[in-house]
Amino acid sequence: MTTVYGIKNCDTVKKALKWLDDNGLNPQLHDYRVDGLDPQWLAKMADKFGWETLINKRSTTWRGLSDEIKNTLNKDTALQVLNEQPTLIKRPIVIAGNVALIGFDAAEYQAKLKS
Repeated sequence: MTTVYGIKNCDTVKKALKWLDDNGLNPQLHDYRVDGLDPQWLAKMADKFGWETLINKRSTTWRGLSDEIKNTLNKDTALQVLNEQPTLIKRPIVIAGNVALIGFDAAEYQAKLKS
């Protein structure tokens, strides 16, 4: 099973879902806004990708954070902020068996999911 974690109205999530569907990987969307966010799952993703990678610094949510929060982030505070504001998480996160990907890059998806 291929699970795509993100938000359904995100253009990058839509691109990933389409690519996965077009390549027969039957993606299932886990929408943070609808399905919630498990803090333990988020901590695992921080261990897998690094907490810095999880933060989408191009998002409007990031731009809305205070400079104090931005400048004092560490793993613990980042996980707390990400749990409180899941739209700050870089999207999508794709889990397919033992493969985990973050963001959307068709070439990377091809190499890691279709090999």
